Amino acid sequence: MCGIVGLYLKNPALESRIGELFAPMLVAMTDRGPDSAGFAIYGDEVSDEAIKLTLRHPDVNYDWAALASRVETDLGTGVQFFQNNNVAVFKIHSDVDSATALISEQTPEVLQLSAGRSIEILKEVGLPENIAQTFDLQGMKGSHIIGHTRMATESAVTMEGSHPFSTGEDLCLVHNGSFSNHNRMREELRRRGIHFETENDTEVAAGYLTWRLREGDSLNQALENGLKDFDGFYTLTIGTRDGFAVVRDPIACKPAVLAETDDYVAMASEYQALTTLPGIENARVWEPEPATIYVWERSQPTGQPA
Repeated sequence: MCGIVGLYLKNPALESRIGELFAPMLVAMTDRGPDSAGFAIYGDEVSDEAIKLTLRHPDVNYDWAALASRVETDLGTGVQFFQNNNVAVFKIHSDVDSATALISEQTPEVLQLSAGRSIEILKEVGLPENIAQTFDLQGMKGSHIIGHTRMATESAVTMEGSHPFSTGEDLCLVHNGSFSNHNRMREELRRRGIHFETENDTEVAAGYLTWRLREGDSLNQALENGLKDFDGFYTLTIGTRDGFAVVRDPIACKPAVLAETDDYVAMASEYQALTTLPGIENARVWEPEPATIYVWERSQPTGQPA
């Protein structure tokens, strides 16, 4: 049992308050996931010629400035970074392959949580409230955010095993449920060049979407193919640079609720996580249909089922 929450802002005036609005939603899912929590926030975009990497080291005193200097020297390009606890966000004037390969080769002890132009992932072991405070979630700004609280019933409680998982640029995924064929799918995806850091079945789903998008699928097509290829019971929320999507399996036994106003779209595993949002009493609230893909992106702002 885990908890999922997501918030997509349709009103740009609220972007300075997204952390303030989202933090109570994440904390409300504590009973569904007290072991670890995390979130992916989108905003503070870099230019087309740059990449933004979210990096983590277990030592809060790790010398990020030295790593930035090394990357700057080896790539011959500019590097900016800011630290948030034991995580640092690097903005590098480089392509993603060059930057990620260099950091993997020179500092394998540094875990790369995400890469893209907009995404930042922050996650840790512990109670959601503590993690929100650790990373100062309340003060964050952005256009949309998805989060997860985990109850690790089938694997160890580790930061690496917590959600969200990202296996492609500006793409991440959170998941409530289980896939029965994830081991076979993992091996197939490895043969297709997808790399995995953990044994978590959610990372397999993220890797699957990365592969389908590389093959030329749209997000809708990738999720439609996933409904055919994955066996199990699940609710998924997927973050992209432009927005987010929600889909449940054909049985839809895992809970989910959506709410929409003129200002935002919100989703959660339970309605009680939405009650602190402004105007929720006037929102259109519904339970997403089984095997139906809901997408809210700048290119498809209405959120109609795909």
